[in-house]
Amino acid sequence: MTNSGANIFTTFVAEFVPMTPHEILKEYWGYDSFRPKQEDIVSAALEGRDVLAILPTGGGKSVCFQVPAMIREGIALVVTPLIALMKDQVQNLNARGIKALCINAGMGRREVELALNNAAYGDFKFLYVSPERLGTSLFRSFIREMNVSFIVVDEAHCISQWGYDFRPDYLQIGKLRELVDAPVIALTATATPHVADDIMTKLCFKDKCLIKSGFERPNLSYIVRRCDDKPGQLLSICSNVAGTGIVYVRSRKRTEELSSFLNANGISASFYHAGLGTDSRTERQEKWKKDNIRVMVCTNAFGMGIDKPDVRFVVHFDVPDSPEAYFQEAGRGGRDGNRSFAVMLWNASDTKRLNQIATVSFPSLEYIEDIYHKVHVFFDIPYDDGAGRQLKFDLEEFCRHFKLQRQSVYYAMTYIERTGHWTLSEDVDISTKVQIRVDRNELYDTDFPDPKMSELLEVLMRRYTGLFSYPVPVDEDYVAGRIGVPVPAFRQLLYKLSLEHVIKYIPNDHATVLYLHHERLRPKNLNLDPEKYDFLKEAALTRLEKMKDYINEDDVCRSAYLLDYFGQADSLDCGTCDVCRSSKRKAAGSEDPTALLISFINDEMSGVYSMEDVSRRFAAASSDTSDIYVSVLRRLIDEGRVPPPRS
Repeated sequence: MTNSGANIFTTFVAEFVPMTPHEILKEYWGYDSFRPKQEDIVSAALEGRDVLAILPTGGGKSVCFQVPAMIREGIALVVTPLIALMKDQVQNLNARGIKALCINAGMGRREVELALNNAAYGDFKFLYVSPERLGTSLFRSFIREMNVSFIVVDEAHCISQWGYDFRPDYLQIGKLRELVDAPVIALTATATPHVADDIMTKLCFKDKCLIKSGFERPNLSYIVRRCDDKPGQLLSICSNVAGTGIVYVRSRKRTEELSSFLNANGISASFYHAGLGTDSRTERQEKWKKDNIRVMVCTNAFGMGIDKPDVRFVVHFDVPDSPEAYFQEAGRGGRDGNRSFAVMLWNASDTKRLNQIATVSFPSLEYIEDIYHKVHVFFDIPYDDGAGRQLKFDLEEFCRHFKLQRQSVYYAMTYIERTGHWTLSEDVDISTKVQIRVDRNELYDTDFPDPKMSELLEVLMRRYTGLFSYPVPVDEDYVAGRIGVPVPAFRQLLYKLSLEHVIKYIPNDHATVLYLHHERLRPKNLNLDPEKYDFLKEAALTRLEKMKDYINEDDVCRSAYLLDYFGQADSLDCGTCDVCRSSKRKAAGSEDPTALLISFINDEMSGVYSMEDVSRRFAAASSDTSDIYVSVLRRLIDEGRVPPPRS
């Protein structure tokens, strides 16, 4: 009897022995070992330390918080601004048998309340939440009931005003630490030393612990090409580099144009931007990941959190506004460790745009204030009203209505967001909204053709406040269930009531949403913080100058230049970028025009060049013998060793 009891006790204890990080990694992710620095980050987190992890794009940041969260009791609170990534990670975790859920900007109150209840009283291990939810009274009331194991901050650079992608809602995380006694795991791929220090300060680190891996990507060759015929260069790259590629452009319209251009020239391509519907974007993304589409032409809405290791080339058709954005996007190439290329194309128009961008991205404070009031006028919101409103916002329609330039309006609205007046969220699933347009007494005197209409209105009035003032988000499943009809029938009832002009009905949708943090302020009370404006403008100008220096650099290794920007000084030259390859040729001292021309045309220019390119490249090499280069070029063309120049 005693031995039997001992065996039962031993078995009971064994069942509750926690797994080690390596066992968790193997059990749930199938990996035998951690990548560089991952284990250090996991260990620091399990020791209860606040830790900032800086790992390059594709460096495996998710494992750094998911593994320790699986070991500690409780639920990990993961703050991320990326709704698509949030949903993707929740699906991946659930597929691995790990219970996770999310709360994002597009969910109605009932859905949020249910998710928070599950997080507080269920056995979930991860709760993903968008930053704007952190300050709500509903969230704060539930967070006190949760056993939070870790506060995880993804894209942590968003909390720093020195960073290139500052988001005011992230500042709520520091206040959250007053309610939750749990260590912080902050993660980012792009942070300069100054930004890293600011992140740890804003997140109220008890002791500053920074762990970062080297940013070197030895398999990624950085190439910068000045060219007038960008489409021709792009076609040459797609034709000469095998495998999957990404092409980043600035405008939605250009994604469609270049995609059509590549398809017309025999390159399988599609386009992707935030203006596409959810189903369309998901379908294109999956086709690209499965190699049914070879090249994705896209805006920066594409790529975040997409785990495709065999991307062989990433082309920037337009010069990005900051080294941070470029480094992150270029880093999506070659995650499998095989040779890949990060190519940036530029010409005089890019330089002109970079010189003008400070004016465009920082319109005057007077203009910004005018946009603030125009937005409220657009939605018929008077002074001292509008607090808490969630508005479906169509930027194109707004600009057409007031005859305004899209870019200037967008940057004005972004600055207003930075000063805390509202939150502008793109790519949001919007709940159905209803506003009752008639007087309450008139409702009771109305004979409706369908008794379910009266029943529906009664449930709405009992459940939701503000219905008679503005459109209010409603939970379709909840209300439909209360009146005993399926959701499609519920929507039909709403539609019929709208035809009777009883309600204003806004169906569920996928769009950009504007969240108003307070009532509309009068001009004298609207503080746009001129000091912050000057500070942010100066920081943006510094990043722009760094990008201009990068594309014009012809002496410093591309990789070393970028690494130095992120605080990794004295890095070794990569040996594979265009600057390093050019230096090797110079060091060899070869003055053979034949070899120089073949290398320049076939290697550097990938066979796409003009006589102006040749003249510019070899003017300094042999100013007195330019005719020699012309005659050698003609011979090489006749012999078929190089293609003819573009006219």
